[in-house]
Amino acid sequence: MKKFRITLVVIIFSNCLSGQIKSVSNRIYNSTVQITKKQSEFIFEKVKSFPNNTELSIALIHKGKTKFIGVKKINDTIKQIKNYQSNFEIGSISKVFTATLLSNFVLDKKLKLEDAIQDYFCFTIKTNERITFKELANHTSGLPRLPSNFNMSSVNKNNPYKYYDSKKLIEYLTEEIELQKEPGIEYRYSNLGAGILGYELAQISKSTYEDLLIERIFSKYEMHNSTTQRNKIKNEIVRGLDPSGNETLNWDFDALAGGGAILSTTEDLSKFALAQFNKKNKELILTQKPTFKVNENMSLGLGWHILNNINGKEIVWHNGGTGGYSSSMALDLKNKKGIIILSNVSAFNGEMENIEQLCFGLIETLYIK
Repeated sequence: MKKFRITLVVIIFSNCLSGQIKSVSNRIYNSTVQITKKQSEFIFEKVKSFPNNTELSIALIHKGKTKFIGVKKINDTIKQIKNYQSNFEIGSISKVFTATLLSNFVLDKKLKLEDAIQDYFCFTIKTNERITFKELANHTSGLPRLPSNFNMSSVNKNNPYKYYDSKKLIEYLTEEIELQKEPGIEYRYSNLGAGILGYELAQISKSTYEDLLIERIFSKYEMHNSTTQRNKIKNEIVRGLDPSGNETLNWDFDALAGGGAILSTTEDLSKFALAQFNKKNKELILTQKPTFKVNENMSLGLGWHILNNINGKEIVWHNGGTGGYSSSMALDLKNKKGIIILSNVSAFNGEMENIEQLCFGLIETLYIK
């Protein structure tokens, strides 16, 4: 799970030409999906610098319909492929799903957002500060990005979360926890906080994070190709690439699964995205409501980052990244538009911000008539 970053790119396109692009010189080849010339050119510009075998799966959501575009860089040529049912690690977009579970628990009256997490554990957390569920979900808990007993020098950097289990998490919470700020005061992005949230919700329900996702989200939204467990995946898993373009290990999660363990497809994520537009869906509406104002340009919902004034529009957004993957998901709830990008571009690739720029650039093209 890469550290949260915001790169806001406002791009205004004019004179777009719609059409079925079968061959575009120096752009995308073998296209069978109708996209504009500008969309094709923009995808090419943002993908061309990535290594060979880079693959992107893109969903464009407009007027209640979803269009899927898949591209792959092969021998320095970017070709269109069909990959909307292929699985990618989505990294920290998983946090939106963890927050949605929290919303579900709140509506079921199993807990309240303002309840202290200390009141629901069967052990005592070593802090006098009161940390609420809301603060875990909106990154204002004061917790560090990672726990102090998560030793980066001793873990496998190609699969760093695999052995951070419940024993280590409980050890951290009961012996080592140290807040960087008083809870509720300041926004500090925390993989640890989201991990604790997922872990605690599973403990409260006497279940597992995976089973909660299946029962309360994946089944409900017919996300049949989404999971935290690779051995359950029936479709192709796109192989992640390191910054040099070599295949790298997938990341496995244990106790901190709530921070970034999900694998999914653009097809599945588009179903979840379309549900976000439903004003009668109380659990999703709750996650979209501002819970903390960072500045004039950004507020926080539960899981979602609410970006204001993106070319005059409000966007809910989250990105994600692991050792072999980067992702971005941006939705205009008012106008029912959105972009989802899954890729096998490493979060540590020096140009991975191209994924975020592509996401925001493509959403602007959806407003052009």
